[in-house]
Amino acid sequence: MKRTIIVVTTVLAAVLFGHKSFAQEDLVRVFRWYIPEDQQYCTVADGEFQDGQLINWGWTDKTQIFNAYRTPGPGRVAVYGWSNPVSRAHISVAEDEFTDDQMLKNGYTQKHLQYYALTRRGPNTVCIYRWLMSKRHAWVTIPEDADTDIYLKKGYHHKTYQYFGVYRNVDAPIYDQL
Repeated sequence: MKRTIIVVTTVLAAVLFGHKSFAQEDLVRVFRWYIPEDQQYCTVADGEFQDGQLINWGWTDKTQIFNAYRTPGPGRVAVYGWSNPVSRAHISVAEDEFTDDQMLKNGYTQKHLQYYALTRRGPNTVCIYRWLMSKRHAWVTIPEDADTDIYLKKGYHHKTYQYFGVYRNVDAPIYDQL
């Protein structure tokens, strides 16, 4: 009898804890990097590039902005990264925002999958916007709860809704102060 209870308890615990760890493993951190040489920002998913490679290229100011998903699922949209070799701009675009033809006509190349974002607001989510700086044709990804004053002072405008991300962490503001 004891053996049966232990086996049932072990199986139940494995199912419950295994499901939670899968949910955590499916999340990917999304960062914003600053490129001083081009005076532009780039949105990068964790694991998309090695940090050492980006630092070697001169990229700085790595800041986690939200979490997204590694895999497709209901209520998720694929987000692709594009770069423009002429303007040296980087942009993250949801699959239904622009067609590939439109992006190519605007000079963007090197399309690659970055992550999957939510299409609807839910618990522990944050609305993600893209802002444009026209004079440099530069883009920046900013969550709704971010301080936008510094971007307005730099000349960013034309705020456009993109999708929803998962909050970094409930305690993130505390850790940002450290």
